[in-house]
Amino acid sequence: MSSVFTSLLLLLSTIIATAQTQEKLTIRPLTDNFYVYVTYNEYQGNRIGANAMYLVTDKGVVLFDTPWDTTQFQPLLDSIKARHNKEVILCFATHFHEDRTGGLAYYRQKGIATYTTAYTDELSRKRGMKRADNIMMKDTTFTVGENTFSTYYPGRGHAPDNIVIWFEREKILYGGCLVKSTADNTLGNLGDASIADYANTIKNVQRKYRNPKYIITGHNDYSSTRSLQHTYKMAKALQKRQANR
Repeated sequence: MSSVFTSLLLLLSTIIATAQTQEKLTIRPLTDNFYVYVTYNEYQGNRIGANAMYLVTDKGVVLFDTPWDTTQFQPLLDSIKARHNKEVILCFATHFHEDRTGGLAYYRQKGIATYTTAYTDELSRKRGMKRADNIMMKDTTFTVGENTFSTYYPGRGHAPDNIVIWFEREKILYGGCLVKSTADNTLGNLGDASIADYANTIKNVQRKYRNPKYIITGHNDYSSTRSLQHTYKMAKALQKRQANR
């Protein structure tokens, strides 16, 4: 009887631990070998999810931005290994804020090649944020296995250094925090934003990447492909309000 009771306790503990982990980290398939993962943190008294993405290739897994929750750096790696039986080999951060770069040092220690732009590295150094071990001096195209993707700096917006990542074959635009969800009513954190440039920066993205099938926003729902238009309208409206003050 005691053996059965002990087994039940262990099973219950496993279920509780799994539920707690799921509350901190969720992974959802997007298309083909692309997955969106979400981690959570507190912002202005609210629990906010940060969207990020990874790509499974025949050479290994590529991360696009790191978890916001520092307790999820290793659980993300463990979840990827359990789900795909592959190791993470590359990690890109799309701007210097903590919800994008927080795990860079941890992943460097794990032997994962980490990347940011030179602009992001400069801001990270000045602000005391985590830094990558590989620096991109310009927009760059990468090929990992059979997959190709390109980085693009469209200008100042959410942050001075925000970049987007484009997957030409799949027509996926990873917008990060530059692009706001259609569920958002504001542009969010404007502490490092350029209100004067934001709308034009979004317009640059729209001109360069037409008719994406998927647009991954930095936070909240990413199901709509109208998030670029929505972000542009909010940025343009804010720019006009600032000009009229």
